[in-house]
Amino acid sequence: MHSEIVLPGGARIATQTFGEPRNPSVLLIMGAMASMLWWPDEFCRDLAEQGLHVVRYDNRDTGLSTKYPPGKPGYAFRDMVDDAVAVLDGYDIDKAHVVGMSMGGMLAQMLALRYPARIASLSTISTSPIGVDTSMLPGMTPEYQEHSAKGANVDWSNRAQVIDFMVEDSRMLASIAHPFDATRLRDFISHDYDRAGGLASASNHFMLVDGAAVESIGDLAAPLLVIHGTADPVFPVEHGRAFASAVPGARLVEVHGGGHELHRDDWAVMIDAIAAHVRAAVEA
Repeated sequence: MHSEIVLPGGARIATQTFGEPRNPSVLLIMGAMASMLWWPDEFCRDLAEQGLHVVRYDNRDTGLSTKYPPGKPGYAFRDMVDDAVAVLDGYDIDKAHVVGMSMGGMLAQMLALRYPARIASLSTISTSPIGVDTSMLPGMTPEYQEHSAKGANVDWSNRAQVIDFMVEDSRMLASIAHPFDATRLRDFISHDYDRAGGLASASNHFMLVDGAAVESIGDLAAPLLVIHGTADPVFPVEHGRAFASAVPGARLVEVHGGGHELHRDDWAVMIDAIAAHVRAAVEA
């Protein structure tokens, strides 16, 4: 089901659900510049078939949600955390099992720390812990840094240039254990671009420098599952290991050869781990 959440300031958040509302609710939070479509339909349906009520949404400046002029985001990182609460409120969900990926994983951590009564469990994919010293951990790979820097030369109003860059970005983030399907990714990114009316505003996510959290994930009360690819070029797997080590009782699932993505061939591992984590939290 599709729906729209209107925030107090008038901004609109596009949402969609899968599964039966009577089942335990799972809120999916995607990362920087990525609409909710980066949680693929089939992924969400497979998760719902595990007996879950799945909710996904477009962050501000992505998809069908409210957009702001490029370079002038009319919101802060903390507002994106509150957006997640507004989505839960919009569906009358008192407590949810939250799953966040990349920047969405950082939003999910802040959500769990600032609104602990609303979080039944936390699962993260391809992210780094907040409030933990990660200065000694490996950083973004030089290859991905070089590629990412090329984004400054992209004309973000030029559809062809943007799609070409995003396809190459997906290739750089991809698993090294499975084939990269460039045709499928190009079709998907083209659809995502057209649905959003462009991706220029999505770059605003990188300007939210006030998002540095004062909270420490070591204070997390909810049970934690950390899923991390062993070949992640953005947050190398050491970030996932440090994350799991920072929270007593956390479970770490390493995806062999996994990149900074939800590769279709890894869905079974991820979905099984998330569903088992939710069931354990429900039964606790």
